[in-house]
Amino acid sequence: MTHILIVEDEPEIRKMVCFALKNASYETSEAENSEQALRLLVDKRPDLIIVDWMLPDISGIKLIRKIRQREIHQQTPIIMLTARSEEEDKVSGLDAGADDYMTKPVSIRELLARIKALLRRSQGYENILTIDRLQLNETAHTLHIEQQLVNIGYTEFNLLKFFMSHPNRVYSRSQLLDLVWGENVFLEERTVDVHVLRLRKILKTYDADKMIQTVRSIGYRFSADLTNK
Repeated sequence: MTHILIVEDEPEIRKMVCFALKNASYETSEAENSEQALRLLVDKRPDLIIVDWMLPDISGIKLIRKIRQREIHQQTPIIMLTARSEEEDKVSGLDAGADDYMTKPVSIRELLARIKALLRRSQGYENILTIDRLQLNETAHTLHIEQQLVNIGYTEFNLLKFFMSHPNRVYSRSQLLDLVWGENVFLEERTVDVHVLRLRKILKTYDADKMIQTVRSIGYRFSADLTNK
């Protein structure tokens, strides 16, 4: 089911949008501020995000910039939904990384139409990473090894995607926390070890676990060249 994240601090508007989206058979999650939204993005990747400009902690503009800094969310469609209707505001929103800009009061029918249009456009984009026997489809969020579909968790998928996007380079645990989990997420470095262990367990079934190499006293490296240790 298509999942949409609504970031809106006004409860009445948030509930109205959620109600309309659920009636249209979308799955929804809600955030009333940027901090909450960034936490939700760690747990689940939405198919589309709706962001208000005026949020209580940081502005929607700054939130969108933070979202776009995360590689996994660079292609996620974002709609700004705000009371600010000046032309320069629209330009600022679009320049920050929003794909569409709507002003309040919003027409639910128009909002649903724009959501459908953005989803159609994004679903036409398919990004596939292939290294050796591994094929990772970012758009479909699937992993195939030797043409077999592999069951993989959300965080392990994101970690593998980063590794496959940056092969043959060594990253420390703190770097991986910032680049995979996000700079505003405060977790212990041991978290990286736990998820690397889970990812290796998934790959071990296909004798591919050795692609994730431990570099002593530094961190981890992903490489299909098993002589590179």
